[in-house]
Amino acid sequence: MPGFFFSHSSMSELNGREDCKLAEGKIHKKKQKAFGADLKSYLKCMVPHIESGIKTSSSRNVVLSAEEVMQWSQSLEKLLASQSGQGIFREFLKSEFSEENIEFWLACEDYKKTKSDHLHGKAERIYEEFVQTDAIKQINIDYQMREATAKRAQEPTHTSFDEAQKTVYILMERDSYPRFLKSKAYLNLLNQLQPNTSK
Repeated sequence: MPGFFFSHSSMSELNGREDCKLAEGKIHKKKQKAFGADLKSYLKCMVPHIESGIKTSSSRNVVLSAEEVMQWSQSLEKLLASQSGQGIFREFLKSEFSEENIEFWLACEDYKKTKSDHLHGKAERIYEEFVQTDAIKQINIDYQMREATAKRAQEPTHTSFDEAQKTVYILMERDSYPRFLKSKAYLNLLNQLQPNTSK
């Protein structure tokens, strides 16, 4: 009677693949938990002495106070106006697999400050990275806006990406930003810093 025989190496290969699938599943489940750890290590990098609310650095001193962190809850605009806020919000968006939104928004902010003779190159890069249909970090805009933005990017001006940027901003404001404010990471950061206001 014919049977199937697997060599030892092919069996261990199959087991290896199963182990990988199991590991991938566990990694995916841990992704949300890992966000807190990622944010903690990011904050340690940004603010080594977070308990005291002070960062000592040879190049510059950055104070991350409870007052500043509380201001982030007033509006997305205030959050994005803060360098630390941008970084922490970006880490949060990474945990939700939507960091392309803040990256596009920041690229547009940088683009607006670009000298006219460099606009074409930057417009092309932003279009290829975020706007075109097969972009690596494709932003969530509708077909009409994608087409209109593509046309504007071909003859770039400082306002070429304004409409798309506004759409992405509104998307973050209505969707990700409220979740960020309710996230453990944000609330824990606030709790860590708040006692320092009374000192």
